[in-house]
Amino acid sequence: MRCISAEQPRTCIPDQSIQIKIVDYAATAVSPASAGGTTMVLSDKAFGTIANTSAALINIEFQQ
Repeated sequence: MRCISAEQPRTCIPDQSIQIKIVDYAATAVSPASAGGTTMVLSDKAFGTIANTSAALINIEFQQ
């Protein structure tokens, strides 16, 4: 997974990617995403590896 864009310029960390493990699927309100339209919620550590942590949302590219 890598950050490809964000609302604010220079949010993504260039040439940085991470490998993640999906551990849950939030199909119900029991574990909702943090924002509407969100498809993945990363840990702070994972998010901070690919993007500036001051960003609220980023666009990602991932390969299954």
